Amino acid sequence: MKDAATTGATGESGYLRSETAAFLDFCRIEKGLAANSLDAYEADLQRFSQFCGEACGGSIPGIAELRRYVDSLYEAGLSGRTVARRLSTLRNFYAFLVREGHISSDPTEHLGTPKTWQTIPKFLNIGEIERISQVPDAARPRGLRDHAMIELLYASGLRVSELCGLGLGDLNLDLGVLRATGKGKKQRMIPVGKPALAAVRAYLAGGRAAILKGRPSRYLFVTSRGGRMTRQAFGKLLRVHGRKAGVFHRLTPHAIRHSFATHLLEGGADLRSVQVMLGHADISTTQIYTHVMRARLRKTVEEHHPRA
Repeated sequence: MKDAATTGATGESGYLRSETAAFLDFCRIEKGLAANSLDAYEADLQRFSQFCGEACGGSIPGIAELRRYVDSLYEAGLSGRTVARRLSTLRNFYAFLVREGHISSDPTEHLGTPKTWQTIPKFLNIGEIERISQVPDAARPRGLRDHAMIELLYASGLRVSELCGLGLGDLNLDLGVLRATGKGKKQRMIPVGKPALAAVRAYLAGGRAAILKGRPSRYLFVTSRGGRMTRQAFGKLLRVHGRKAGVFHRLTPHAIRHSFATHLLEGGADLRSVQVMLGHADISTTQIYTHVMRARLRKTVEEHHPRA
């Protein structure tokens, strides 16, 4: 069994590279992490491996080397949030090494966690949502698709990857219930309102088959090539529709998700229900939306109270 500061094979191409590959396989197969999470882990560990190859001479870094690595992140001007994310990757990686018996102790336990400021999510008001959803041309199959995607996204608060990955059988139009598959392949059921259901019905009746032109597909939202809509393509479409609606401030699918959660809480929904619908594992993640509500209340008081 190796100690955390014991020399491995050689630099980036030796021990760390092979163990990184094993760790990513573990995350993909046993933990069921999404492709985006795996890509982020891989990128973080490649940077870490490069640092080790240059500064550690191929050793498996111990606490002193890890602290130098963290210092290098701050010296590069990275934010506390970015440093915290890269540290999270290292903690998971070292925990895997301990579990597999490659090191006897976890040096990341001695690293502090950077303080990060919570950023209030960007969200849209109801009028902006309505303007954007009305931009797609309902006389065209792609317009029906885009309108249905926007309406369903706002009605359910799905992550964009979850929206694009929906299968035909994941939305029960009669019951008005959607089955979403989130992080770690966890499934949850989300009720969907009548406007979104009507938009999806219109798309299925006059849009989907016309887009596919006879090609088979198991996905709900498709492209003319027969594949599913990708999150990158939908993000671009949403920005185009946003500009036409006069909504320019960094419009993303995630802003629609934030709007869903914010409007639910403003309407009186309890935090636990919103957590379940968003698919958050920890309710503390959902609590960020209470900061949104407090910020709006403060602005209202400052603008309208006579003694503000």
